Amino acid sequence: MKLKALIVDDEYPARHELRCMLSNFKNIEILGEAANGQEALALVKALDYHVLFLDVSMPGMTGLELGAAVQELPKPPKVIFVTAYDEFAYKAFEVNAVDYLLKPVEPERLKKAIEKLTRICQVSAVSDEFPGEEDGSHEPVPLIKIDRLPAENHGKTILVPESDIFYAFTEQDYIYIKTHQDKLVTRFTLKELEAKLNPQIFFRTHRCYLVNLHKVIEIVPFFNGTYNLVMEDKEHSEVPVSRAQAKKLRKILGF
Repeated sequence: MKLKALIVDDEYPARHELRCMLSNFKNIEILGEAANGQEALALVKALDYHVLFLDVSMPGMTGLELGAAVQELPKPPKVIFVTAYDEFAYKAFEVNAVDYLLKPVEPERLKKAIEKLTRICQVSAVSDEFPGEEDGSHEPVPLIKIDRLPAENHGKTILVPESDIFYAFTEQDYIYIKTHQDKLVTRFTLKELEAKLNPQIFFRTHRCYLVNLHKVIEIVPFFNGTYNLVMEDKEHSEVPVSRAQAKKLRKILGF
């Protein structure tokens, strides 16, 4: 399927360079460019784009603000941020960004982002094609709660039991789930994982980490009131506990 794209960046050279790079992908059809958030929002309301490639730092409406605004639309486009600033990655995924690319964009990194975008859009297309039963009804489908989370492993989607998750963390713009010996990519943000997983077991030790406390084997004092948690996984990974969360952890574990 062809994915209709809009490039949003206040700098023309950046838009031109990204357009050239995207021309190498046959399934990406660039239908427009915008130099600011307000202009982009007007274009998105006028045409159903599949994806926006957004800069973060723009005059007026920022890319993050635009990303949040389009989520309110009936058919919001997917968002891939393309920026020179790495400090906004966490906020970007709060507006359901597909990916977060740093300038100058590496071709291989862009390829991975497009592959991820394509998979997501294919799933969305199937959902749109079969919204109800065969008789055309649109009765709500009952939700089934299972204690497993989808994650990607070597191009396949697997369902990971909650009890197999040692911790989740952010690394280089991706969210990972760590099991005993594997590191798996997940599309959920840490905030979403925190809401889905059992709150009596999983604890947010740090803005970048969510930990299964049943998998902790040692608590090591670090400095300035912080700790490192030694995990029960194959590598005995160490997970940081921020000073802000250390007090809560001591109360939970009673030490």
